[in-house]
Amino acid sequence: MSTAKRRLIGLDPGLRFTGWGVVDMLGSKLTHIGNGAVRSDASLSLAERLLQLDEGLTAVVAHYAPDYAAVEQTFVNRDGAATLKLGQARAVCLLVPARRKISVSEYAPNFIKRSVTGSGHADKNQIKTMVQMLLPQADIANEHAADALAVAITLAHAGDFGGKMQAAIAKAEKKGAVV
Repeated sequence: MSTAKRRLIGLDPGLRFTGWGVVDMLGSKLTHIGNGAVRSDASLSLAERLLQLDEGLTAVVAHYAPDYAAVEQTFVNRDGAATLKLGQARAVCLLVPARRKISVSEYAPNFIKRSVTGSGHADKNQIKTMVQMLLPQADIANEHAADALAVAITLAHAGDFGGKMQAAIAKAEKKGAVV
């Protein structure tokens, strides 16, 4: 078991609100550090809204200085335009930590739900309740922040912090194994 403290940030992408949640991990113990959401102004152009998200998340990352980041993957819905906009907000979430050379993991929504609640089909109330149980000292700002904290908790549970998984994949690929 590692005794190094790691600071993790989870990001829940959204064009209107992008949630963020920061936890410290020492061994298997998680400590809430901060949470919130960056809001974009719907009256602005898409480019200006993405810039607002970029500037807001850049400030959060600069303030909290996480060691690792995780972002929720986008699910495709029937509204293609909305899915594309969400994908652009997600790109900002990937870019901000990457600019600072922070490793970024990505997790599917059902994997996050299963990791935090035990059920891949949990609703937002179940997620928030479980996040509150896992981080009792947290004053959760809103549903976006709760989702982002769930992403950070998932990273704590499933993260490849030592790079062992990536090393094993690279080794298997060298041997010609299909991964």
